[in-house]
Amino acid sequence: MTTTSTTAAELTPSAWSPLRHAVFRALWIAGLVSDFGAWMHQVGEAWLMTSLSPSPLLVALLQAADSLAIFLFSLPDGALADVIDRRRLAILTQVWMLFAALSLGVLTLAGAMTPWMLIGLSFVMSIGVAMDAPVWQAIVPEMVPRSELPQAVTLAGVSINIARAIAPALGGLVVAAAGPFAVFLLNAITFVYVIAVLVRWRPVRAKTNLPAERLLGAIHRGLRFVRHSPELLAAFFQSGVSLFGGSCLLALLPVFARRELSLQSTGYGLLYGCMGVGAVLSTVLLPKLRAKRSPDATLTAAIVGFAVVLLALSLVRSAWLAGGAMFAGGVAWMAMMSSVNVAVQFATPSWVRARVLSVYMIVFQGAIALGSVVWGTLAQRSGLRLALVAGGATMVAGSLAGRTWFRLSARVPDFTPSLHWPKPALVCEPAGEDGPVLVTVEFRVPPQNVEPFIAAANRLQRLRRRNGAYQWQLFRDPSAPDRFVETYMVDSWADHLRQHDRVTVEERDAESSLGALVVAGTEPVVKHMIAVQPGAASQT
Repeated sequence: MTTTSTTAAELTPSAWSPLRHAVFRALWIAGLVSDFGAWMHQVGEAWLMTSLSPSPLLVALLQAADSLAIFLFSLPDGALADVIDRRRLAILTQVWMLFAALSLGVLTLAGAMTPWMLIGLSFVMSIGVAMDAPVWQAIVPEMVPRSELPQAVTLAGVSINIARAIAPALGGLVVAAAGPFAVFLLNAITFVYVIAVLVRWRPVRAKTNLPAERLLGAIHRGLRFVRHSPELLAAFFQSGVSLFGGSCLLALLPVFARRELSLQSTGYGLLYGCMGVGAVLSTVLLPKLRAKRSPDATLTAAIVGFAVVLLALSLVRSAWLAGGAMFAGGVAWMAMMSSVNVAVQFATPSWVRARVLSVYMIVFQGAIALGSVVWGTLAQRSGLRLALVAGGATMVAGSLAGRTWFRLSARVPDFTPSLHWPKPALVCEPAGEDGPVLVTVEFRVPPQNVEPFIAAANRLQRLRRRNGAYQWQLFRDPSAPDRFVETYMVDSWADHLRQHDRVTVEERDAESSLGALVVAGTEPVVKHMIAVQPGAASQT
């Protein structure tokens, strides 16, 4: 029987191998340019807010506005990325962010900016990020072999953190020399370069005769996939709790640098850059760490390490010591984010990847938005250092809960398309929108195999639901105790045909486990039934 899983440790660690692929390399460089612009933009945005208002709550609300936009728009945008051309959507989002950055630059240069206008335009900018992030992450597996996916995901993080290591300091220098408007305009220029690279990219598209999924249905199927994927639920819980606690550093660092360390914009940029340096250098360590430790153990060590950094920052009074703590925080942050991101990518097939990643972005940004408001309020009422301690304690408590109920799995599901379902034998061809569709599979099971058969069928239930079924049930015929009927329903005939294209090796092996328990010489009997709508003409 074909094995259905491997472990992450069995994957060959090679930190830079994805860069050998020309398409990945070109888009990675484009992403790096964009990341430089984004981090410089963030420094200018945060420093401008501290200049417009000294309130820690308003500074934290700036971070919350960024996260709230992504929280609200990621899911429909992720569904769009699975339904329409991802390249065109990526270009559209770059154009959106270009105009948002340009507006920020012009209004700031004109002296018309206010705290609430800055929060509002930051929200508009982040709508583009919400559109862009699921698309950008979803195209990574299209450019590299599956064996190199962990390294490609890590390199995507490296791009962010190379920019984080250098761009904040550059942004601080630009802000000191010219003002925040300059970094906004420089960010707008980086989007032009990314658009040019995307225009030249010509991805290979899988051909299908099926109509595109409708947006609302695509959203529902994406959420259904997540709901019935324990690996994803574990990753989302772990990331949500750890980011809620860790967001206090992201939200309050500008206030910490200015108020507690008496730094100017350049010093703030350098302090932020220390975290990026640590994250970049951690790239060398992560493949070795993954080879020796389970994903759950790696994530736990990273969460505890970041919590210790928060505690250290609550105690230090020196900018040099704070820089060392930020360096260690970068190592822990990269290990934390990379562990969760790799787990999500491995637990997701290509047909629903952007939707799943959009849910991940919602968890990610929702936790940061909520945490930013909570820690900003606590800092304003009880002090900045107490907020840092509370954030670290929350991360440790969440990690303990995660290891108890939501452990990351080392198992890698096999989502290779098996295409083993035969084409249904039909007298009349239903329309794609006809439905719902009831699929029944009849089995004959000898008495000695009944209990293992029921257990195996219940394991298959999760795969059916994950692959599009919204209802599943196993029936037994009391007049013929050896007769079992598996039933499941999907939204439409087109959705069932998509199931034929999406059925995986993992599902094939689960079906084989059932087939091994039936009466010798019998085969499962599959039937399809389509709901008759009131007033519909009969087909002959």
